[in-house]
Amino acid sequence: MALPAFRIDPMTPDDWSQVRAIYLEGIATGNATFETDAPSWDDWDRAHVAEPRLVARDTDGPVLGWVAVTPVSGRCVYAGVADLSVYVSAAARGRGIGRALLQALIDSSERTGIWTLQAGIFPENAPSLALHRACGFRDVGRRERIGKMHGVWRDVLLLERRSQSAGAD
Repeated sequence: MALPAFRIDPMTPDDWSQVRAIYLEGIATGNATFETDAPSWDDWDRAHVAEPRLVARDTDGPVLGWVAVTPVSGRCVYAGVADLSVYVSAAARGRGIGRALLQALIDSSERTGIWTLQAGIFPENAPSLALHRACGFRDVGRRERIGKMHGVWRDVLLLERRSQSAGAD
């Protein structure tokens, strides 16, 4: 039996309610982010780079997952370094959506001059770690007790992917 098809599109403000719902699903797992609530569209929009922002849509239109980046620093020397977020709806997992989104993000980010993508992932989030490693990310290190979540210290694994084309000059 073939899995249902999906497509990757640029994220628009009209997607926010579905993107936010998927983000809230991730927050609820306790292993996706230190955040405890999803922000407003305006706050999220200001924090994320305008391109790339992508969504995966089911063939009939609903958003199944999303990916976006934030700058790691305002300093010009880090202009090509971005921290990524990738989220897939619980109901849509296991269809290759995360991998398709992450690969599309890699391709798009390189076209926009991003030479390093990084991800901070809780060690307990084995599916996310496997996804990133499968897409060419390497482990950089473990940030021990980097932050508290619900009163418990959490470690974060830092992974990165260096572009072979962007920033090579």
